[in-house]
Amino acid sequence: MPTRREFLATASLPLAAAAQTGPPRRIAAVVTEYRHNSHADVIVGKYLEGFRQDGQPPGPRSKIVSMYTAQVPKNDMSRDMARKHNVPIYPTIWETLTLGGERLAVDGVLLIGEHGNYPWNEKGQHLYPRYELFLEITDVFRAGGKSVPVYNDKHLSYSWHKARRMVEIARELKFPLMAGSSIPVAYRPKGVDLEWGARATHAVSIFYGDPDAYGFHLLEGLQCMVERRRGGETGVRAVQYMEKEAMWNWVGQTPWAEKLLDAALAQGVTRKPGDKRQLGKDAYAYRLEYRDGLEAAAFMTNGIAQDAATAVAVEGRSEPVATLMWLQDGRPFQHFACLVQGIEKMFETGKPTYPAERTLLTSGALEAILNSKFENGRRMETPHLKVAYTAPRQGFFCTGKL
Repeated sequence: MPTRREFLATASLPLAAAAQTGPPRRIAAVVTEYRHNSHADVIVGKYLEGFRQDGQPPGPRSKIVSMYTAQVPKNDMSRDMARKHNVPIYPTIWETLTLGGERLAVDGVLLIGEHGNYPWNEKGQHLYPRYELFLEITDVFRAGGKSVPVYNDKHLSYSWHKARRMVEIARELKFPLMAGSSIPVAYRPKGVDLEWGARATHAVSIFYGDPDAYGFHLLEGLQCMVERRRGGETGVRAVQYMEKEAMWNWVGQTPWAEKLLDAALAQGVTRKPGDKRQLGKDAYAYRLEYRDGLEAAAFMTNGIAQDAATAVAVEGRSEPVATLMWLQDGRPFQHFACLVQGIEKMFETGKPTYPAERTLLTSGALEAILNSKFENGRRMETPHLKVAYTAPRQGFFCTGKL
């Protein structure tokens, strides 16, 4: 496995260009806040200034033609960027989507409800108003009898009921909806994916950080692999939060978890030397029991490594299918360029690059896991997470670097 230095030494390779036809798509950006290194910056900024955010190609073909910012912090970038690129900022979402008129006047919407001064609840969930912003967007669709593709950044919502309703509304109004994390689309050094239709038996993913915002990344890194297993996705039966000594005791008593955790850690470039149990005294994990019998565990390897990786055990294979999902730890954050490529593909084709049901399931699973954490690690049955879908046979992730 290459070192981090070897990764960075290859960082001049271009991303593959997507097929493009017709006039550039006109995109409205609806964001909670736009500041340096916020999700609005690293997504909208790539539309305005190219994938490297340096004003040079390559970059998306679609154009940001309007913006709405729910909050304007002291370190706001939106006003300066809007003036620089001649993009109007409107005071309402209605005007942002109609360009100040009466009818929908854009070809797509970026909904970036990440970051900003919003409350937290007692379970540690950051209560971003993605659902409420989505309702305002779809009000414009309803009023004019016309809809356009929408990309929703990260979780659909902290609430299962709100997340499910977002997917239902997209189906009702018949518009393409994509959502989720940059982890599933990030650069994979060896182009590894789980073979479509493989008989997966167990899986482990790793990431680092806090239970809510980064826990979502952790689960999406798992789900983008296991959704490709034989029979397709059928949903999650139960979840459980584990931490510290209790987690390590479970790992020691669960051979598949130990083996796959080691396989995932072996893919990384930041693994610290030493015993993982000693290093990971503050690590924690999410257990997931899928409806079809697949068992999985998602580990926050705090103190051990700061990588995103997934390992899947497949029937008939002696070694797991494992891959790193590489994250650039500074600007321009290539994994967000990979994400923008997936969004662009939807804007260009009018079809989701990957299903919103992936993010619906991970949004609901994360809420249930945080409920388990709040109740001291109680195993939670999740009959509501009966989310069935079939992943595209052709996966989508970056196979080249900037």
